[in-house]
Amino acid sequence: MRDTKALWMVAISLLLGLVAVAVGGKWLMERSTVDISGVIVATRDIDVGTRLTPELLESKDWLRTSTPQGAFQDVKLLDSRVVRVNLTRGEPLLEAKLAPVGTTGGLSGVIAEGKRAITVRVNDVVGVAGFALPGNKVDILINTKDEKEKGISKIVLEQILVLAVAQDVGRDETKPKVVTAVTLEVTPEEAEKLDLARSIGTLSLVLRNQVDTGSGTTEGVRIKDLLKLSTKLATSPAYHRAPPIPQTVEFIRGSQRAREISRERDY
Repeated sequence: MRDTKALWMVAISLLLGLVAVAVGGKWLMERSTVDISGVIVATRDIDVGTRLTPELLESKDWLRTSTPQGAFQDVKLLDSRVVRVNLTRGEPLLEAKLAPVGTTGGLSGVIAEGKRAITVRVNDVVGVAGFALPGNKVDILINTKDEKEKGISKIVLEQILVLAVAQDVGRDETKPKVVTAVTLEVTPEEAEKLDLARSIGTLSLVLRNQVDTGSGTTEGVRIKDLLKLSTKLATSPAYHRAPPIPQTVEFIRGSQRAREISRERDY
């Protein structure tokens, strides 16, 4: 009797185990079917302005719930499209990162709608010692003379995107590139302002923090502003320190007595 009862318990346990395995397998299959999808990603780093080819792309499994908006699932839809930003290996291809359909490769394909590209001649100092790379944003500083023939230095353009340095639109941040020309993305009005600025003075690039969107608008600095003492320094107690008080020192050398006047050290 006891043996029969034990056999029934073993049989029921095996049956419940088989049911659990079947239900679990079905649940896993349903999840993989519903939540996983293929997303087209870059097989290597891709520079801005590059025309896409099949060997640059591959399909990768991606959770459907976290699939980026605008992602592609068919590699054929990306044939000959041009990227307008730098892509890293494994990064999903998105419509927002591509130039319009029919755009040819190169710099012209990455200029935003309504913008223009203008090239400015620079040297190793003006070009921020080669650290202004494609994708960075810079301010434009001019050194010239005002209407009173007084020297002035002022920021004339802010948050200007660097499209290319020399003829290179790729971004290699491992080392600076000292070049002779920088291509900037500007509006038509900014292009006119920049062209006038470089004809009346010396231009310099001022590198910005990528996430800094604040305005740096100032009145400019003139020679008189540069040379005058700051208000903070002029009112500082240390600046108006009283002169040291003379002290008399008496010392004896042998049988002779002498006196010496010394000044307190000014700390």
